[in-house]
Amino acid sequence: MSHSGRRSSVHVVTQARRSLSDDINYRQRRYLLMMSIRAVCFVIAICLFVNHFGWLAAIPAVGAIFIPYFAVVFANGGREPDNTRGFMEYRPNLPATRDSAGRPDANEGNGSRPSGPAPGITNQGTD
Repeated sequence: MSHSGRRSSVHVVTQARRSLSDDINYRQRRYLLMMSIRAVCFVIAICLFVNHFGWLAAIPAVGAIFIPYFAVVFANGGREPDNTRGFMEYRPNLPATRDSAGRPDANEGNGSRPSGPAPGITNQGTD
């Protein structure tokens, strides 16, 4: 028994999405890592400020100020996109070709014009 009318869809394991619990765990770990980096920046900024390093203390302080914004944006970003391959295959959407078999003046695409007068044109005024 053949099922030629139906196309079976094949699911490839490498293209499967990560489970929801794995995705949440990944985002939580990334958030905690970024907030740990923020805490380290904050401690370094305080140490540099107390030891009178002046403007050098501003560099880790700026990191401690802006890292929470990026941590929250990345944590709330949602799931990864469905297409994990990085690109989509090109599939042209071309119109259907015309069938030239029904036309009597078709020239089989050889680049030349059909011979003889065009249909419906008469020779007028040559008396």
